[in-house]
Amino acid sequence: MAAGDTPLYAQVSNKLKGRSTPSLLDPLLAVGFPAHSALKALAATGRKTAEEASDWLHCHRNDPSLDDPIPQEYALFLCPTGALLEKLQEFWRESKRQCAKNRAHEVFPHVTLCDFFTCEDQKVECLYEALKRAGDRILGSFPPVVPLVLHSSVSYLGFFLCGSPADIIQEFAVTFATEASVLADCTVKPCTKQLHLTLAHKFYPHHQRTLEQLARAIHPGHSCQWTAALYSRDMRFVHYQTLRALFQYKPQNEDELMLSPGDYIFVDPTQQEEASEGWVIGVSQRTGCRGFLPENYTDRASEADTWVKHRIYTFCLATDLNSRKDGEGGSRPNAEFPPPQTSRSFSSVQALQATVARKSVLVVRHGERVDQIFGKSWLRQCSTPDGKYHRPDLNFPCSLPRRSNGIKGFENDPPLSSCGVFQSRITGAALLDSGARITSAFTSPALRCVQTAKLILEELKLEKKIKIRVEPGIFEWTKWEPGKATPALMSLEELKEANFNVDTDYRPAFPLSCLMPAESYDEYVNRCTASMGRIVSTCLQDTGIILIVSHGSALDSCTRPLLGLPPRDCRDFAQLVRKIPSLGMCFCEENRQEGKWELVNPPVKTLTHGSNATFNWRNWILGS
Repeated sequence: MAAGDTPLYAQVSNKLKGRSTPSLLDPLLAVGFPAHSALKALAATGRKTAEEASDWLHCHRNDPSLDDPIPQEYALFLCPTGALLEKLQEFWRESKRQCAKNRAHEVFPHVTLCDFFTCEDQKVECLYEALKRAGDRILGSFPPVVPLVLHSSVSYLGFFLCGSPADIIQEFAVTFATEASVLADCTVKPCTKQLHLTLAHKFYPHHQRTLEQLARAIHPGHSCQWTAALYSRDMRFVHYQTLRALFQYKPQNEDELMLSPGDYIFVDPTQQEEASEGWVIGVSQRTGCRGFLPENYTDRASEADTWVKHRIYTFCLATDLNSRKDGEGGSRPNAEFPPPQTSRSFSSVQALQATVARKSVLVVRHGERVDQIFGKSWLRQCSTPDGKYHRPDLNFPCSLPRRSNGIKGFENDPPLSSCGVFQSRITGAALLDSGARITSAFTSPALRCVQTAKLILEELKLEKKIKIRVEPGIFEWTKWEPGKATPALMSLEELKEANFNVDTDYRPAFPLSCLMPAESYDEYVNRCTASMGRIVSTCLQDTGIILIVSHGSALDSCTRPLLGLPPRDCRDFAQLVRKIPSLGMCFCEENRQEGKWELVNPPVKTLTHGSNATFNWRNWILGS
């Protein structure tokens, strides 16, 4: 913050004397926090207690943006509670389970009354007064029942608020906007269009019917106490992806973030060029610091998880028009009787028979790569001054295969870590136990993929029976590869010399020489589509499972052509791929009767494991 801005905050502090704010602001000023920082902390924590604001300031002591006068963004929502909210939350869960996540899952059930707007930190309390005034003015005329009419289209499903109750609610929104403009000196735009409570948005068209069936189970007449809720968010991260830390992570380099379980991280998917595979660059909501973090330590969070609730205004309790009907016995005679469960052994036999009888494609991501754990400087950690390999940590591979360009050739074509080897073997052993019948194997030319395929086949006792067919057409999107040139990958001759049972007679859809650096998304999708056509046609007469070992991106780009789905939006694709773990898999099965491929459950479960930080016994024993 510029020096000239300081008097402004001093004036703000003086202006607020005598009002309720000093009860929160004064303790922070008394311990030495600057007024502008204290006001920012109060706004960021919802102005609840001085203790919360103080904790926020301590966590953000290294936040480079702490002194930047960046306000929060605020929005006003009408939110249901009670029985109606329970039904809506049940719809949220079931729609996500049956039809995958859509845009509506990013936010809790709500009706938008005022779109997001900015308000200076020192004027936030004026918004609370505006909310109270608007609520008090409309309280006597607030409708006891808010009519909700279900509306459905190819990309939207939700309830419309209709009639005079909707007019009264819009009047409340306009009143709040007017009061906020006068009291807090901010521009607020009330929602003047059709008020609506969104159930699903931007979903796949073939899910529309299922979503409609789930929505019809929600009776709009359920008892509901409506509340107007004022929320805020950090305006800098509006278009970012939000991750939630699952495990603790202690940084091993100074440019890495420390993670604690429950931390939220803001990640810009378009600014990840510096990050190695398996890593992302993000900003911690808890500390405001920026750095690298291992993505497999996180899970995707919803957009609203990081929003802060400031104040609510509660309206009347609507009557439950369906209470008698819902309580009647026998209205759904079969509701209490779940479908009979098939025994595990019998269902396993059925699944195995189906696998044997049909052609299937199992797309698997490679195991953990060494640079995913030790960062982009991994090669320097294991190279001697004379260019030889040594093993500085047990998670480095025991040895490296020989290649024509020496150890430097592994920089952009890294091998599996020791844990990656273990992951691959345990997955192969699980496939063997499941009775899955692998009849052919294709891999990306990346070393980590060829290694993963070899290890899986070894556990299946098929390493000598099935030759690995290297298909450069299913290599990673070259735009994500470091450098301006396509990585120098090992040739078939080098792989064969390193004891990989590769098929030197296989003619790939895309020879290695045809891979173009920094290709466009359309070019990448097209080559994956062509490669999948070649792979399936090569195994035209086979029944059984075609094993494809490639990169995380292949789980989307190599299955959608089979399923007859159009390419995913580029940004959605990037966000999806970053969440696919090592040995993640998708399983497609051919339905010959209907002439199409279907996505079904893989023959084995996924492999999940936690962190294991670097340990130095000298630091522990000697305390140095």
